[in-house]
Amino acid sequence: MATRALILVEGDPTGTGLLYIQAAQRLGLHPITLSSDPSQYSYLETEGYEAIRVDTDDIDALIHECYDLRATYDIAGITSSLEAFYATIGKLCRHLNLPGPNPTSIERCCDKFVQRQLLEDAGVPVPAYRLAVNATDVNRAAAEIGLPVVLKPAVGAGSRGVRLCRNADEVAEHTTYLLNGKHVWRSLPRILVEEFAQGPHYTIETMGNEVVGIGTADFGPPPHFVSREYIYPAPLTDDEYKRIADVSLSCLRTLSLGWGPTNIDLRWTKRGPVVIEVNPRLAGTPDPELVQLAYGVDLVTEHVKLVTGEEWDLRKSHSHTAAARILVPDRDGTLDWIVGDSRAAAVSGVAEVKFYVEPKTPIVKYGDYRDKIGYVIAASPSRARTMAILQRAVDLIDWSITAFPPLGEHEQSLTPTLSAPVPAAPAKR
Repeated sequence: MATRALILVEGDPTGTGLLYIQAAQRLGLHPITLSSDPSQYSYLETEGYEAIRVDTDDIDALIHECYDLRATYDIAGITSSLEAFYATIGKLCRHLNLPGPNPTSIERCCDKFVQRQLLEDAGVPVPAYRLAVNATDVNRAAAEIGLPVVLKPAVGAGSRGVRLCRNADEVAEHTTYLLNGKHVWRSLPRILVEEFAQGPHYTIETMGNEVVGIGTADFGPPPHFVSREYIYPAPLTDDEYKRIADVSLSCLRTLSLGWGPTNIDLRWTKRGPVVIEVNPRLAGTPDPELVQLAYGVDLVTEHVKLVTGEEWDLRKSHSHTAAARILVPDRDGTLDWIVGDSRAAAVSGVAEVKFYVEPKTPIVKYGDYRDKIGYVIAASPSRARTMAILQRAVDLIDWSITAFPPLGEHEQSLTPTLSAPVPAAPAKR
């Protein structure tokens, strides 16, 4: 009998791709990663996981590779941890007669302007928005909506190219950045200009048509949207939970996303829950780990079961509080050293400590997910205890960065004061 294989299109250097590989192995599947550049995922070589180089932007090349693999393996399922390839996954699954998402629904959802239109037409609360293709359009939209506004690529992920613009100068500056070649576009340049919805931020994880968990998120200082902390579950009244869950399920119905995992971001404004974004895939690290620690539901494993035609199980086995602090430097430069991971991991209640960088790594702040250099996760039955554990662990971590100064300036060192409260900031975009 041929070995049953799970095909993963691309991976994720921040960790979620590895979670899918590990889940596949636990379920008795052989994971195979198809990637345009497998070397970008260090875990593939370190752990000896099978990877095949193929142009993942070429659907015909992927289909051909899957048919070649069928000569050796029983392909049980195909998926990805990256939003950019999720519509491709749907097309591959349909071609090979495997369970998968609806590619049309995914493509519509990944276009943030189309997503906004569909949600608004269905009566789902969203920020005011306009589509712009040039600087004149952007300026007109900002004037109509009223400052401050958020500018973002109509298609994109990870907060790349997203900025809060508080005045006309910032609008002009970021428009120039987006349209004059500095931002890398995966499609034709189109900018979404939208109202800056203000209020507490919530992140919702769903699987199928079920809300599995609702968490809170805090972010770094404006004008960018870099996450700093996540906590599951969010402290909500029964009425608040119901309203957020109802809005989330309305998003799934409206966007035809009732298959597989979905991540929804919203803010609780003066008019109640307002949907910031619907992401038609599983949230990235550390959300899946936090959901498992808080509720006992392994979303990655259950997703693998779904794509391979197995019966899933979303029953919650316990109720704890899980929290993650994201480690973010405050300047560009060269990382001299980073220490304390083993000390932090030894703190009772700490579930994971991860660094993405090594000494001598150049550090460049982009104002998006690439700014993250690591995280610490803690969990316990008590919210207060979890936060105390997390703070104790983070306080044990230090690093030093030598800034990139003009010639002749002395080196500057930075030891982060991570014990300070994470400042309130704009929502994830």
